[in-house]
Amino acid sequence: MFEPLLLLIAAAFLLAGFVKGVIGLGLPTVSMGLLAVTMQPSHALAIVIVPAIVTNIWQTFVGPYLRDIVRRLWPLMVGTVIGIWLNSGMLSGPYARYGTIVLGVLLVIYAIFGLGKFSFSVAPSNEKWIGGLVGLITGLVSAATGVQVVPSMPFMQAIGMEKDELVQALGVFFTVATVALAFNLASAGLLSASTALPGAVAMAAAFTGMFVGQSVRSRIRPEAFRYWFLIAMIFLGLYLAGSTIYNVSAQ
Repeated sequence: MFEPLLLLIAAAFLLAGFVKGVIGLGLPTVSMGLLAVTMQPSHALAIVIVPAIVTNIWQTFVGPYLRDIVRRLWPLMVGTVIGIWLNSGMLSGPYARYGTIVLGVLLVIYAIFGLGKFSFSVAPSNEKWIGGLVGLITGLVSAATGVQVVPSMPFMQAIGMEKDELVQALGVFFTVATVALAFNLASAGLLSASTALPGAVAMAAAFTGMFVGQSVRSRIRPEAFRYWFLIAMIFLGLYLAGSTIYNVSAQ
């Protein structure tokens, strides 16, 4: 592994960890988006997967809501695992290069949704079947891009989870999704000894960024930071999608 690439990985995860430390989420989304500028999403995901699992497991057990979360979200999680399994070929198959386009579009949708502060609600009687459908769609998208925030996060907000419960729910859900993705990567031969050093660098940088982000959270306005972060995600998503479409059309 070349040293410049390790520096890029460290910088990407330092920033992604900082974002997560300030606003409580965004580590896989930011790191996948930044790494996809220089590599395919499948290779980026092989580096992202271990830090994502570790940080999400930590988030899973911070709070008293674990039993209620599993009871309410099991259809969402099962649907996501099935979707990831059904679309596993997108990581290494002939259409893998289009994953960057999907990732770019997804970043734009994610940012627009966050900026628009759209509000939806799902009745308790419909949570199970809608959750399963949302999970299936999330899994299909996640298998191609490594990102699990759309449409799962809007769904979790729509069923009326409070802030602290939502943060823990995101940890539980992302842990299940990233473990399922890890099986896809292992099956495709993308998890190997060659990803150990980049993964270790990524984890150290991510935790450093999270520590710094948490320490400055009280000194900056999280809403203002989140606003400019989402604006940056729009431009990054447009760049990823546009540059990939241009390269594909030029071939």
